[in-house]
Amino acid sequence: MSQLRFTTLVEAPLTVAFDVARALGRPWGEPLQEVVSVRPSHDVYAAAPRRGRRRLTHSRHFSATADGTLVEEQVDWATGLPGPLGAVVDLVLRRRVERSMRAHLDAYAAAAARRALEVVQVVGVALVDGDRVLVAQRADGPFTGCWEFPGGKVEPGEADLEALVRECREELGVEVAPQEFLGEVPLDGVVGGGAPGASTLRVWWGRVAAGTVTPHEHSELRWLRADELPDLDWIPADRPLLPAVVRVLTGTPEA
Repeated sequence: MSQLRFTTLVEAPLTVAFDVARALGRPWGEPLQEVVSVRPSHDVYAAAPRRGRRRLTHSRHFSATADGTLVEEQVDWATGLPGPLGAVVDLVLRRRVERSMRAHLDAYAAAAARRALEVVQVVGVALVDGDRVLVAQRADGPFTGCWEFPGGKVEPGEADLEALVRECREELGVEVAPQEFLGEVPLDGVVGGGAPGASTLRVWWGRVAAGTVTPHEHSELRWLRADELPDLDWIPADRPLLPAVVRVLTGTPEA
C-alpha cells in the first residue's frame, strides 16, 4: 500500500473550506464514491477497483486554527501488480498523484479564500481576569436571556481580531488584548443575510487592556469561575467552547 499526505492552510472558516472542497471534488480521472462525510470536520472517498489500480482512497480532515482552516489530506493506493512491474507502476502513480494534488490544492485554496469573502463571520472573546471569565446575557433577539461570550459580526474588509477588538469597545466600553485562539463552531442559521449554515463563530481568549466593562448592549455581565459556567443557559454556539475556556481558567493542558 502506498501513501501520500498533503497539508494546506486555507484562509476560510471551517464550513467554507469543507463546502468548497466538496464542490471541487478530487483531481482524479475517475469518479470516487463517498464513504464518510461529516461536515465540516472530515470526509473519505474511495474509487472502485479497476485494472492497474486495486484501490484508491482519499481522506480529508478539517481543523480550525487562528489563521484559518488546516486541511490535512491523505491518498492511499495499491497497484495490485507484483514484483518489479508493480514497483514501476507505483512510482508512475506516485508522481501523477503528487502532481495532480499540488495543482488541485493551489486552486482549492484560492477558491476557498474567494468564497470566504462572501460569508459574514462572527467572532467572540472569553475575557479572563485571574480565575474568572466574563459572560454576557443577551438583551434581545431569539436567544434573549441566554448567556454568551462578547463579540459580533466581522465587517467587510475587517480582520477577525480587528472585529473582536471593535466589538468589545462597542459592547463593553473596554480595550481588549486578544491572546490565544480557542476554537470554532459552525452556526446553523442565517448570519447577515448569508446562506444558512455558512458562517461560524471563532473565539479567542483575551484580557481587558484598558477601561471598565460596562453592559452597553447586554442586560447583564458577570465574572464567573470555571465551576459556575456549566449551569448557565448558554446560546448553542458558545456552549461547545466551554471546555477550552475552562482549560484557560484552570491552567489545564489540552488532552
